[in-house]
Amino acid sequence: MQINNTLLEKLEKLSHLRIADSKKEEVMGQLTEILGYIDNLNELDTDALDASFSTLEGGTPLREDTPREPDTIAKEILSHAPQSQDDFFIVPAIIE
Repeated sequence: MQINNTLLEKLEKLSHLRIADSKKEEVMGQLTEILGYIDNLNELDTDALDASFSTLEGGTPLREDTPREPDTIAKEILSHAPQSQDDFFIVPAIIE
């Protein structure tokens, strides 16, 4: 598929982007290359592949789900506050 000025203007309008006139030829060339690459991918026969196909042996590796020690960061931060209560800073009222 070849990108022309009409299609590029339509893409500009849909994306709410402005492409400088000096860059339009370059962008049209890049978009044409991208579409050519996608056409190459469309030629691949993927009918025999499962939808959950993976190149990793045994599937996607996952990290072990182990409980962490409770964070004490909030308590450390609140220990420096002039006033705090129930894990919150107490500050003077601004709005009456």
